[in-house]
Amino acid sequence: MILILDFGSQYTQLIARRIREANVYCEIHPFNLTLEKIQQLKPKGIILSGGPASVYQESAPKAEERIFSLPIPFLGICYGMGLINQAAGGEVARAERREYGSAELFVDDDTDLFHGFLHNGTVRVWMSHGDKMISLPEGWRILAHSRNSPIASFANPERKLFGVQFHPEVAHTPRGKEILENFLFRICGCEPTWTMGHFVETSVKKIRAQAGNSRMICALSGGVDSSVVATLAHRAIGERLICVFVNNGLLREGEADHVSRLFSERFGKSFRYVDASQRFLSALKGVEDPEVKRKKIGHAFIEVFEAEAKKLGEVPFLAQGTLYPDVIESVSFVGPSATIKTHHNVGGLPTNMRFQLIEPLRELFKDEVRKLGQELGLPQELIQRQPFPGPGLAIRVLGEVTEERLRILRAADAIVLSEIKSAGLYDKVWQSFAVLLPIKTVGVMGDERSYENVIALRVVESQDGMTANWVPLAPELLSKISNRIINEVRGVNRVVYDISSKPPATIEWE
Repeated sequence: MILILDFGSQYTQLIARRIREANVYCEIHPFNLTLEKIQQLKPKGIILSGGPASVYQESAPKAEERIFSLPIPFLGICYGMGLINQAAGGEVARAERREYGSAELFVDDDTDLFHGFLHNGTVRVWMSHGDKMISLPEGWRILAHSRNSPIASFANPERKLFGVQFHPEVAHTPRGKEILENFLFRICGCEPTWTMGHFVETSVKKIRAQAGNSRMICALSGGVDSSVVATLAHRAIGERLICVFVNNGLLREGEADHVSRLFSERFGKSFRYVDASQRFLSALKGVEDPEVKRKKIGHAFIEVFEAEAKKLGEVPFLAQGTLYPDVIESVSFVGPSATIKTHHNVGGLPTNMRFQLIEPLRELFKDEVRKLGQELGLPQELIQRQPFPGPGLAIRVLGEVTEERLRILRAADAIVLSEIKSAGLYDKVWQSFAVLLPIKTVGVMGDERSYENVIALRVVESQDGMTANWVPLAPELLSKISNRIINEVRGVNRVVYDISSKPPATIEWE
């Protein structure tokens, strides 16, 4: 595996994606991971990400210096390059001219990172920095330069330390994949063996080893993540798995019946349906803060699973579909103070719960889970389902969650999905849904004044949920969705369209 140490770059997840696309396993960890923990991971190589700071700043995040004593290759990207240079005795300083955007890179050395490139040739790269390397340690080589960066890439080949001032992981560096693959295969000696077939085999063995002869509950929501987890666990331990689908009262229209029918056929006696809608709605009464919502929902889920486990006797394990973006967003690289949002199945769980968690998808992105679903033979209807948040409609009803507000949102959301499907867009976009805002506006309906709710429409495209762009829907489609919601959903007199990308916004509003 390749270890990526995160120094806060907006592109860190892209580094992981490019490495996995090369069929090499990798993990992202905070920059301050200890030497002992790194040694336990046994990486074949370490990549230091970019970051918003400058290495010469007093408060700049620094990796433990002892890690550079490890006899494995290092690749520093942008900020990471500065760290390697500084740690080895080179100098980094603020550049006279910052360098952002596309730049022409001149290749000075076509070995190692630039194997396969034209010596003294040029290549387009994406720069995003305000610093530059002003000196190198003795004996190091310059691999490439740009007009603004005389040392845009360097190497100490004997020690296998490498750095690039640009970002090879982004699409705007057209040959960046080749540079990363040179690091993976030529320098680190990795092999492209990490495939979904391999993942199924190792996951089933791991779940079987973790569970031993015990029984296990699987938190089944009906989405692709939990469906894949249930299928893996069922392969591993068979009838000792009990899949529990909880109706938390926060589901979309018709969801409870649809999921129950689908999975009772698939898992038979291993499937259980629990209607706990009143428990969840009572827990959310009067709650407006989204972080409190997520924690209360996470706690309520565990209470339901523990109650079901009591009926079955001793059940020490709970399997759930936690994904890598959940983990990354719930635990920031700079610690809990900078957490983006607490996912109900990561930071929202009670500390004293009785279960040991089994999370076989914890290191996967959503599109990787879909490939895994195909490998497992799941129906296409399941694999292509758009993501639906674990806390359900509670985080799409902004403000207090009540049965009346849920009724409004369910009806509006059903119209959104219906029209997106009719337009042939459901499989082409990442997510499409409605949000009920905590405000009312004046309108005119039937020649009378109205003062009713606002629905926000959100449709985004994404690869893995870590970044997303809003989809420019046709005006005719927007008009149709708006007219249907206002005419058919009692209590709504205005529809707005969210045209924010992630970042700076998140996909969900809460």
